[in-house]
Amino acid sequence: MKSLTALGRIDPLLGRANALRLALRLNEVGAVVALLAVSLLGYGFFALASEVGEGSTAALDRKILLALRNPADLSDPIGPRWLEETMRDITGLGSVFTIVFVTAAAVAYLAMTGRRRIAAFVVAAIGGGELFSTVLKLFYHRPRPDLVPHGMEVFTASFPSGHAMMSAIAYLTLAALVARVDRQRGVKILVMLVGVSMTLLVGFSRVYLGVHWPSDVLAGWCVGAAWAALCWFVALQLQRRGEVEAPTEAPPPR
Repeated sequence: MKSLTALGRIDPLLGRANALRLALRLNEVGAVVALLAVSLLGYGFFALASEVGEGSTAALDRKILLALRNPADLSDPIGPRWLEETMRDITGLGSVFTIVFVTAAAVAYLAMTGRRRIAAFVVAAIGGGELFSTVLKLFYHRPRPDLVPHGMEVFTASFPSGHAMMSAIAYLTLAALVARVDRQRGVKILVMLVGVSMTLLVGFSRVYLGVHWPSDVLAGWCVGAAWAALCWFVALQLQRRGEVEAPTEAPPPR
């Protein structure tokens, strides 16, 4: 009887140890994938920036921008009027106000559920991305497209697209976080698809409205996704060291 009791006590400990080892392995795989994404996407951004600087993308940029306009009236985007209004709504999802609002809501939720260090990390990740976007725009200082009339007001430089970059940083980072919180595979896939879809739609809307060259948006996607992957790598390392709460960790009792 004593041996059975001892085994009963040991089995849960072994189960916890195996679960811990599995979590560490998954974190290691995630870290490798994150670093690979940072390398590939970062290289893609700088390669594209070099091509833009040499003028190699100009012909394709012009061709795509004109393909989205009525040849008889370049102020008229292709498609029905409701599509143009819808694109203005979609582009708002990448605005500074929307990104700040969504981030603040996510941070408030994390803080109220006892994950204050993750909340602070999200602020640093997305706030740092906004600062990085501003620095890149000031550095490259590419003029906005003048080939077609703009579908809305713009106030900053063109390269890279801040809307594309910040939507990638915010929505991909938050989607990855939610995907780790929920244990259902279907929910994880759905959340990631929503994050990626919002990022792609915001970028496309910028080209459709004529406020960005296609290469601006592609560069924004690359550097934004690279930043999100870098933040994810840092988060994994901080979790392993116990400096931030794991997303699946239950909140402390009240």
